[in-house]
Amino acid sequence: MNRLTIAAIALSTVLAAPALARDPAQVLMPPAGRDAAHKEWGFAEAVTHGDTIYLSGVVAGLWGDTTDQSIAYDRAFAQIADILKRAGSSWDDVIEMTTYHTDITTQLDAFVKVKSRYVTAPYPAWTAIDVDRLVPDKGLAEIRVIAKKSK
Repeated sequence: MNRLTIAAIALSTVLAAPALARDPAQVLMPPAGRDAAHKEWGFAEAVTHGDTIYLSGVVAGLWGDTTDQSIAYDRAFAQIADILKRAGSSWDDVIEMTTYHTDITTQLDAFVKVKSRYVTAPYPAWTAIDVDRLVPDKGLAEIRVIAKKSK
């Protein structure tokens, strides 16, 4: 084979190689001190693709001696607000929310009251699903959102 043929084969191989689906610059990890589970279990807080931001679920739980569901939900919504801000977005840019509840019947009223402080009209799409349990233990609900980057 001549050099031109070898160069053409090499170039076509490079051009045919798939681009990384998750460019490291588009992967948002939590700040130091909040990243143990993410590193241990191998997941990001959020991944941006184009102008869309995909957040991993954030669990609202009764940690420590907290017994008030509203406090747990507020902590989770505030954490999501922080992740969205670091990714260049906000609750106003959320287009879809999926929530997983360990007891949707007893949790939904408190959840909706807290949600209403963060999520305002025009509302995103929302699906609420009842599940048997969440990780870690004492989780009440897991909140997962998809948002657009702020303009």
